[in-house]
Amino acid sequence: MAPTREPPPAHVCTAFGVSHSDAEPLPGEGNAWLSGDIVLRQVSDRAHAVWLARTFAAIDIPDLRLAKPLRTTDGRWVIAGWSASRHVTGTPEDRPDAVVLTAVKLHSATSGLPRPDFLSRRQDVSAIAERIAWEEQDIELDETKGGRWFEILAPARRPVNLPDQLVHAELFGTILFDGDAPPGLVDFVPHFRPAEWGAAVAAVDAIAWGGADGELLRRWSHLPEWPQLLLRAALFRLAFNALHPRSTASALDGLRAAASEVSEFV
Repeated sequence: MAPTREPPPAHVCTAFGVSHSDAEPLPGEGNAWLSGDIVLRQVSDRAHAVWLARTFAAIDIPDLRLAKPLRTTDGRWVIAGWSASRHVTGTPEDRPDAVVLTAVKLHSATSGLPRPDFLSRRQDVSAIAERIAWEEQDIELDETKGGRWFEILAPARRPVNLPDQLVHAELFGTILFDGDAPPGLVDFVPHFRPAEWGAAVAAVDAIAWGGADGELLRRWSHLPEWPQLLLRAALFRLAFNALHPRSTASALDGLRAAASEVSEFV
């Protein structure tokens, strides 16, 4: 039996100034509830939720709809394991160039923000895969799950002479589109790498799982250090797939196609 989605407690709704009786499940977002134009989300990582709220509150980006956070009546971003933000309408669509452009705009706005303290403590698959791709950690990867392609591409790595900054590495499939409205963003998965690496990851993901082809990579080849950042994006995804316990054959098939396209750049 599927787990029951538990609505936010009445005192949480009161703290954020929303109606408990009007709250309805928000489709496609796990335990998230919509009341009027406010979304309440159950928090799994409090440090990330507080950081996200502070970050989204600090930036405004033309042509990008951010899920602006709300404080409780006593000024907190999180209460009893729940956060709240303005509702951003839309659904993910296969619009790879729009996603890469969103990455460029977003990372231009986050260039001056500090590195989150919790990044150095992360030991999840994504964090480990990133360190492997950037030669900061060395773990043997399963050749049948992406390790072989990693071995083929890795020797082409060269130094990247760009500053590190706050970047979102999970943009593809999370940007929300709603007709002619600007793209919408409700979350931010932080990494601290060159800005264009976030765009490169989005481009690699679009080829691997969104049906895009190598022309996408060529259309954005004017971005600084693009070949090396594409390489590290592909290595990041290959390492992630090799390390993840629930990786699938279809995911690896897409990554092989992406890796093949990237190999033409390096």
